[in-house]
Amino acid sequence: MITAAAMQTIVRKHRRPFIITRSVIVLQLIFGFDPKFCAINIIWLFV
Repeated sequence: MITAAAMQTIVRKHRRPFIITRSVIVLQLIFGFDPKFCAINIIWLFV
């Protein structure tokens, strides 16, 4: 099980991908699911 301290370390280390993932999810919820948009953003996360 992951402790709170370990989770904070992970979040600090990978802050940008977490922010992008959250914003992609929010945009998907607001504008509806668009698989092309989702795929492009997920690919961009791993670059």
